[in-house]
Amino acid sequence: MRLNLVWVLHNSEISYLCEKIHVHRWPMDGPVWDDSVKKELEDSINKNPKKKKVTMKKDIVQIENFKFTSLKKIGITVPFFKKECTLIFEAQFGVLLAHVHVTVKSENYVDVFIELTSWKNETFPNDS
Repeated sequence: MRLNLVWVLHNSEISYLCEKIHVHRWPMDGPVWDDSVKKELEDSINKNPKKKKVTMKKDIVQIENFKFTSLKKIGITVPFFKKECTLIFEAQFGVLLAHVHVTVKSENYVDVFIELTSWKNETFPNDS
């Protein structure tokens, strides 16, 4: 899926399907996750082999039914020797804190990298 960079920058929204996502509690001294939250995350995101819809709307990341806010420490990377792009960030969902890894392994991973970098630079210009 090719995204249109001009459209993204004007509307501050990116949407794509993602092959691999991992959400875990962070920081470790943050609020403890209840077993039902852990199970819901495991079933719908972490261990779900289906592609998951990821949408960025300005400063919110929506992954399936989970809305992540208060984003910080945002990193976007293309690892050596792999045809993939990974977005990593810390966020809040509800009252809980999380560290999220979102990996795109599709053929257009470079296009997604460019789109995500533009989104980050526009939305979080002071985040290094």
